[in-house]
Amino acid sequence: MPLHVCVVGSGPAGFYVAKKLLKRFDFARVDILERLPAPFGLVRSGVAPDHPETKVVINQFSRTAEDERCRFFGNVCLGTDVSLEELRKNYHVVVLAYGAESDHRLGIPGEDLEGVFSARQFVWWYNGHPDGKDLPINLNDVETAVVLGQGNVALDVARILLRSPSELSSTDIAEHAVKALRTSRIRKVYVVGRRGPVQAACTAKELREILGLKGVEIVINEADLQTTDCDLEELQSSRIHKRVFDLFCKSATFTKCAGRDKQLQFVFFRAPVSLLAAEDGIHVRGVHLQKTRLEGNHPRKLVGTGEFEELDCGLVLKSIGYKSLPVPDLPFDHKKGVVPNYFGRVRSSDATNETERGLYVAGWLKRGPTGIIGTNEVCAQEVVTSIEEDVNRAVVSNLKEVPGSVGLESILSEKNKRYITFEGWERLNETEMEKGAVKGKPREKIVGIDEALAIGLAKEKE
Repeated sequence: MPLHVCVVGSGPAGFYVAKKLLKRFDFARVDILERLPAPFGLVRSGVAPDHPETKVVINQFSRTAEDERCRFFGNVCLGTDVSLEELRKNYHVVVLAYGAESDHRLGIPGEDLEGVFSARQFVWWYNGHPDGKDLPINLNDVETAVVLGQGNVALDVARILLRSPSELSSTDIAEHAVKALRTSRIRKVYVVGRRGPVQAACTAKELREILGLKGVEIVINEADLQTTDCDLEELQSSRIHKRVFDLFCKSATFTKCAGRDKQLQFVFFRAPVSLLAAEDGIHVRGVHLQKTRLEGNHPRKLVGTGEFEELDCGLVLKSIGYKSLPVPDLPFDHKKGVVPNYFGRVRSSDATNETERGLYVAGWLKRGPTGIIGTNEVCAQEVVTSIEEDVNRAVVSNLKEVPGSVGLESILSEKNKRYITFEGWERLNETEMEKGAVKGKPREKIVGIDEALAIGLAKEKE
């Protein structure tokens, strides 16, 4: 009897779970649900367009989707097109792996002013995510941008703002984004962190890339590079942080070069207190910052000094972390942004250790928005191990007969819901690559849902 599994989310977490389930169980039948017409989640919509090497993992995911025991249902949204209850009735196992599609908030005045966006929104905009194509971002009247945060995503968005549009035009960046960047007036970007260069959350690879941008002057206050005994202890215990710190130190000693018309300035030990409104009361005009310092021993506490300063700008991008959305009718830890779980098994409540039969979480919904793409493979293995243990212990419904794909198709048919198969995605993929080839790009993404559906469904009707 087949083990019918439904994986909700077709990003790295979902595909790694599907791959490992198919390898572990010869009798598994895995359906992957995705709310967008196109699969691959973060790899397609989160990875920067000038990092094509990171997207090679799509080839591996495609091989999983092409397995005859795996089916892809694109344009199917959990909670709208099918409920969690319906999925649990039709599958032995349901794995929620839909990632993080919201953002943490700063919780300070002025956060809702025009010209203030999350880094996620900006990333979706330039990557051609359907939800980001209409972002009301104006680069024509802005000369200075402030990026709040110093992790890899913060460096990504700063790099896209500063990199030459001619270099980006040969990537898979969305056409609407590269057009806007060609006419952008932004010449200066501040990247602001609450802590110092020793604690910066970026990797050396990301930092090295942005420090080497052509035509961009790097500004770092050498006073920020002074280290305490606690700093030195941190550097000795973390090779990653030491590499990052060394790069900051080398950049601070460079002689300023003439002919660089753009500037990137790293600002350390500053915490945003408020976002300042322009005279019209609608648009952002700057960021009010408080100087900070680290006190005590490990773990050190970040405290404000009572000294303040302002940075003038017309664009603010908040890169302070992604946030998963709650699952209806299930407990959710809003502080951590995860579904409480035991090695991927969804807990029935915070008060007990009881778990929901046949229901699991993977990826960011399981562990929080941390790690790189490869982290999801380790995470998926843990979840699949839990599923295997539950199958062997007959915890998963004793493998009673359930409809699986047939039941899902019936639900979608009753609701007249159109969905794209993986064959439909391949047609959409082919169209994107054809459009891109004309422009010297690897692909030109179809960002409109209706257009994507028309292309993806065309093959289904032939």
